[in-house]
Amino acid sequence: MRLSLDEIDVRLLAELEADADRANVELARLVGLSPAATLNRVRRLKESGVIRGIGARLDSAAAGFSLQVYVLVTLARHEEAAAQRFAETVRALPQIIAADEVTGDVDALLMIVARDVADLQGVLVRLSTRGGATRLVTLLRLREIKPSSPLPLRPDPPIPAAPRRRGSGLSAGGAARSR
Repeated sequence: MRLSLDEIDVRLLAELEADADRANVELARLVGLSPAATLNRVRRLKESGVIRGIGARLDSAAAGFSLQVYVLVTLARHEEAAAQRFAETVRALPQIIAADEVTGDVDALLMIVARDVADLQGVLVRLSTRGGATRLVTLLRLREIKPSSPLPLRPDPPIPAAPRRRGSGLSAGGAARSR
């Protein structure tokens, strides 16, 4: 079930996306709540799944992964067992840092990091042999145009109050009331 977000939730999420390393007291000051209320809201956002996790964003090139490659995958077979085998292979390869099942001409889109061409080749061979991929199209990432960005959140509109029913103008006996 989707969680309804109010203005404070949206501000909290924006602040956390900008810098998830902030202390709760600073976060509370920024959104105008007490530290206890802020902690409760963040906990609610985590429990609802809106916040899946809080972590650091790493620069893959600075961490020694000179190759960043997108790989378009077409599977040889389109049955549940083959899809499961592919998913298990993908999850087992730490060089695959993102993977999505997609529609269209391909079955999956992967983001792979590698220290060198030999490292990349090893991943591609495992995808072909153990993962059941019949076609792999590699796209070398040249540079980042736009970094991962915050979600364009906005508060949910308030739920309008139920219209108040006005009297019909007739009394219980059917005669019109005088005003």
